[in-house]
Amino acid sequence: MKKLFLFGIVCLIGSVALAQSSKAVKWTFSSKKTAANTYEVTMTAAINGDYHIYAQNAGVEGPLPTTFTYTKNPLLTLEPKTKEVGKMVKKNEPVWGGDVNYYEKTVTFVQTVKVKGKLKTNLAGKVEFMVCNEEQCLPPSEVEFSVNIGG
Repeated sequence: MKKLFLFGIVCLIGSVALAQSSKAVKWTFSSKKTAANTYEVTMTAAINGDYHIYAQNAGVEGPLPTTFTYTKNPLLTLEPKTKEVGKMVKKNEPVWGGDVNYYEKTVTFVQTVKVKGKLKTNLAGKVEFMVCNEEQCLPPSEVEFSVNIGG
């Protein structure tokens, strides 16, 4: 019984910590047509307080880079790399053992997609990220998304 109670407490603390991480960043998702059957999906992170979010290439091992995982959709072709738009900070962090790449306040990630035909579909997936400030890092967090495309 004590083990079950302890396990419940650990799960509760973990879920509260994850909730804090996702509150540190507010994500917005949208798409716009840029050419015939071609769209840009923008995924913008608004970072609260003094936290920062790591780039897709964090620079060193240790901090979790921001990663996008897209759900397979046979109606879409994706460009190989999600682009980053924002003011990247490159800073030597002794705790990580080298130079790290991150964004403060805001960063936009852009994924170019092509729709096969004139169909309506969506780009779905998840973004995994970690935020830190000068004192602490919050646990990694995942946010699922789905953006309408085409038509």
